[in-house]
Amino acid sequence: MPKKVHTCQTCGALAEEPGHLCSPGGEPMTCAYCGEKGPFAKHYCKGKLEDISYVCEQCDRLATSAELLCKPTSVPTS
Repeated sequence: MPKKVHTCQTCGALAEEPGHLCSPGGEPMTCAYCGEKGPFAKHYCKGKLEDISYVCEQCDRLATSAELLCKPTSVPTS
């Protein structure tokens, strides 16, 4: 089965995961941290912000673990 490709509505970039795009659109998702439903836009609720330790050097996505990113680096602390 072919993988679904998401297209950014702003810049036209393609990605297999909608979280790697700045404006992917699509079906609403439920936040694993707070339970809020929203678009596939970057959603950083209080619980997630406290746990974020990594940023992707390629797409600027923030994450709680390096495995969730294309090209992870630690978030600067100062």
